[in-house]
Amino acid sequence: MCGIVGLFLKDKSLEPKLGEMLSDMLIIMTDRGPDSAGIAIYGATTAGKAKVTLQSAEPKLDFNGLADDLAEAGIYAEILIKDTHAVVELDADKLSQVRALLAEIRPSVRVMGSGDSVEIYKETGLPRDVVARFGVRAMGGTHGIGHTRMATESAVTTLGAHPFSTGADQCLVHNGSLSNHNNLRRELVREGMTFETQNDSEVAAAYLTAEMAKGKNLGEALTSALDDLDGFFTFVVGTKSGFGVVRDPIACKPAVMAETDQFVAFGSEYRALVNLPGIENARVWEPEPATVYFWDHEKAA
Repeated sequence: MCGIVGLFLKDKSLEPKLGEMLSDMLIIMTDRGPDSAGIAIYGATTAGKAKVTLQSAEPKLDFNGLADDLAEAGIYAEILIKDTHAVVELDADKLSQVRALLAEIRPSVRVMGSGDSVEIYKETGLPRDVVARFGVRAMGGTHGIGHTRMATESAVTTLGAHPFSTGADQCLVHNGSLSNHNNLRRELVREGMTFETQNDSEVAAAYLTAEMAKGKNLGEALTSALDDLDGFFTFVVGTKSGFGVVRDPIACKPAVMAETDQFVAFGSEYRALVNLPGIENARVWEPEPATVYFWDHEKAA
């Protein structure tokens, strides 16, 4: 089941409303997956800075004094706490160091995502409750993706919620099921990838990260996925500047897209798109099977 949405803004005047628009799209998809929900927002970047989004089951314990503990190790950070999550902004050259340090001093904390621009918020519960807990509606940005989950193959947990992020500024939401994810996971582990869950969607995210590490852009990595991933799937993927969609050759999972001069939008169902500005004038279509759709702000610049 599951419901997925994505929004890539072309019109900068809409950027302050990204969180509001994406939240509304996701909430409309609630009945496709009421177990958990998550959103990734790509926002403004600050030169020389990076962000890490953390999650804790005991935020008062784990986040209290965290800035001081990081400073003792020479990592000076600004920390914004949002419910069970915290966004840590720090010097970009400290990103790998802080991940290793967190594993040592806060072993119960989980890294939801990291990079120059992405923030990822996900928890168990209904989409409207999840976005309210983290103040997503008030967030601006250039593009984002969201997911509401029906947990048919694993427990309802925060770690099992989407999006999955396995590389800097990269994340993925998925509707479907992969049949070769266990073999692929073993291959990716040999290549140095690490995994937090047994979810097949995390394997798909890690596969794309590994392919882009070889020099491919998102569109090229998604094209490779059509050959290397078995099963039925619809992926919506975000990178620092890009937004991509691909369906497997059978394309049994529902999907619809819309494009105007202001935005590109994706939804599991058309009703997720109906409140977008100018949707009545949009080009609306069902993405073709085994076809990669890819937009990039840097290429448009």
